Amino acid sequence: MEKGESSTPKLPEDEVQGNNGTAYVGSESKTLLVKASLPSRDSLFSHLSKTPTHFVLINIVPTDSRYSEIELRLKETVICSEVKNSSSEKQDWCKITRNVDLDSAIMQNRSSKEILVDETVVQVENAAVIKCGSEISLGPSDEGYVKYRFEIMPTEESCRYIQISLDVEYAKCCICLNIWHDVVTAAPCLHNFCNGCFSEWLRRSQERRSSVLCPHCRAVVHFVGRNHFLHNIEEDILLADPSLKRSSEDIVLLDSNASIKSPLVSSLTYHMRCLCKLQLLCKALLVLFPNSYYMLAPVLPKIFTLACQVLSSRKSRRKRERSPSDAADRWEHSCPQCDTEYGGYQCNESIVHLQCQACGGMMPSRSNVGVQQHCLGCDRAFCAAYWHSQGVNGSNSHPLCSPETFKPIAERTVSRIPSLAHEKNHYEQNITERCIRQMGRSLQDVVAEWILKFDKREIDRTRMPLNHAEMITSRTPTCSECHDKLVSFLLYWFRVTLISHHLAPEDAQRQDCWYGYACRTQHHNQEHARKRNHVCRPTRGNHV
Repeated sequence: MEKGESSTPKLPEDEVQGNNGTAYVGSESKTLLVKASLPSRDSLFSHLSKTPTHFVLINIVPTDSRYSEIELRLKETVICSEVKNSSSEKQDWCKITRNVDLDSAIMQNRSSKEILVDETVVQVENAAVIKCGSEISLGPSDEGYVKYRFEIMPTEESCRYIQISLDVEYAKCCICLNIWHDVVTAAPCLHNFCNGCFSEWLRRSQERRSSVLCPHCRAVVHFVGRNHFLHNIEEDILLADPSLKRSSEDIVLLDSNASIKSPLVSSLTYHMRCLCKLQLLCKALLVLFPNSYYMLAPVLPKIFTLACQVLSSRKSRRKRERSPSDAADRWEHSCPQCDTEYGGYQCNESIVHLQCQACGGMMPSRSNVGVQQHCLGCDRAFCAAYWHSQGVNGSNSHPLCSPETFKPIAERTVSRIPSLAHEKNHYEQNITERCIRQMGRSLQDVVAEWILKFDKREIDRTRMPLNHAEMITSRTPTCSECHDKLVSFLLYWFRVTLISHHLAPEDAQRQDCWYGYACRTQHHNQEHARKRNHVCRPTRGNHV
């Protein structure tokens, strides 16, 4: 294939048979108009309209009720229909190209004689703009020629959708090179495949190596799940262009190979800490199509929710008998309460589970127990507080993380300056450490003082690098990573409010960098980091 040449197959001159008549699909059309229930972005999807009146059906309607209406489904359609009342023979007589605004279209005369459009003569091979209500006459009415009317009609069903223009190349599985069938998405790379194709790839990969690589980019796959939104897109594409459908034999083969049944399953390595963190996964799922990393819609993270739908061991055993090797390789989406009752609670088969971002273990999602299961600073799940409240200890089969990984801010001990402090500027970190030591105080004492000011809202939280900043208090449980971010934030305020005589003379005499904490040079130029103070607000640049 030459560079720049599209691999999209040309559409054959086949009939697309519908309820409203017959139309021929032009072979030059490579872009399909399909319906989707979400808004679109940029060049991958062109948003055609946001008003319900533009969700339409476009038809060519004969004035004589004996003939069938012709529905225009594709962007370009060659019309083949009856020309004369005296003959049932169908002829190609025009090509209609729908305009982007969907309020009008271009009609090109492809018959052997002139056509009248609203009493205006359109010569052979010439074109005219037609709008809703335009009358198209194939010849003098007294000679028995059929008249048609161009109609644009909103439908009750279509008001729930928007119209998008989609290059089918972005909806192909890179394994079989066909339109997806029962599409699944691999994470964290977010490439999409047929369920049957990827299941076979998964099976072969597990036989040969300890990790599964993405067939498209060769990145390690940590999760793969069925993508219900893309499944709807897949169906709409095939509805818009039936020529892309596979044979029934291919579909039966794919379905027989498909092994990915649950909304979210893991490929391998149960005891490995999950590299594809839940929040990153939710953000990354905005990316849908290979090689075109565009956001499609803000609600797409709902496709893969923050929780995994768990199949309990009892339910899994009922499905089919597995060999010992299959059972060893299979990811067990279970937690201690799936098998045993703790604290008066045992998981049922429909309970949603959360995966701990510290140990990789699972826990039931329970919002009514009064125990926080998500870190408010990053929205990730951690199991330490929950299992402690249930009186559960860890085991080899069910890992539980240490209580230190998730605890209230006020209960934590700070023994070192976090590496994130002062934008990772080690020179500024050393200055802060020297100042605290010179003042005869400990780091824990300084942080505790500023946490108290934080609780009293004496600190501007605008730059606080945590989610839900206004809701966080000293009693809020946070993960270790978010606690380090909070301590770094408080140490910034400690430094900017510090009286200069607490600094060493050479440090106090430094001039502020124009770009302050946002300076990028401080990270790769040690001389600049030493000569200028970077614990200050920017006076230039985008952060002013």
